[in-house]
Amino acid sequence: MGMIRQSGSDAASLIFTGEMYGLQLDHLARLLGGSQRAAAGAVSRWTTAGLADSGRLGPGLRWVWLTRAGLSACGLPYTASVPALSQIAHLRAVSSARLALAATSQFSDHQAYWRSERRIRSKFGRKIALREHVPDGEVHWPETAGPGVLAPAWAGECWAIEAELTPKTVAKTVTIMRELLTRTGDYGCEPDNIVVPGRAPRHARAIYLCSPRAWPVVARARDAAGEFAGRIEIRLLPPDAFWRPDPLPAP
Repeated sequence: MGMIRQSGSDAASLIFTGEMYGLQLDHLARLLGGSQRAAAGAVSRWTTAGLADSGRLGPGLRWVWLTRAGLSACGLPYTASVPALSQIAHLRAVSSARLALAATSQFSDHQAYWRSERRIRSKFGRKIALREHVPDGEVHWPETAGPGVLAPAWAGECWAIEAELTPKTVAKTVTIMRELLTRTGDYGCEPDNIVVPGRAPRHARAIYLCSPRAWPVVARARDAAGEFAGRIEIRLLPPDAFWRPDPLPAP
């Protein structure tokens, strides 16, 4: 892994930003636990050091994303790129979901970790079939927690996380749900290991975080998923998953 010559909070936030393709300023502020002005200061440090670029990509506040040098310094094997305009609404929703989950005591107390879609695609991209569905993220819960912490009922599980802003068809959503919950092998495994009868599924649960518009379709899909319905949970996306209607000026 490369060396990051930054403070501890900056280093962790750089890695998070790289994992999520990029972040908007208010989400970076949440990640750093400070104000947007403090987040803007971090962006200034990063861009001055050549680790990141920043700019307005669409509605709302500025985005920040890592340069090739920044990804290398973080030890992240990704191709440097500007977040695609067609994807930024979805990227914001996924980042909001990850931030909300990471802020829970269960996540920190039980040492859970998020495996990003970008990490999965970077590691296994050429081995993942074109028609395979990759979740927006995976949450891994270790078998044991730290000293003195009682392991939760879901210890050892891996959850597939889906952020749904716009509704797909019910049929398409059911297909994805079944694919997620029947899969036994990791991404990039041999085709014969993707679904092995009798082997425990990779994803114990599929967690759908939805916009109000997407919720009804996801709920109907869960009802149509038959035996898999009990392993599908639906929640609303956090309020900050969506664009700010009146962007605040950059500090």
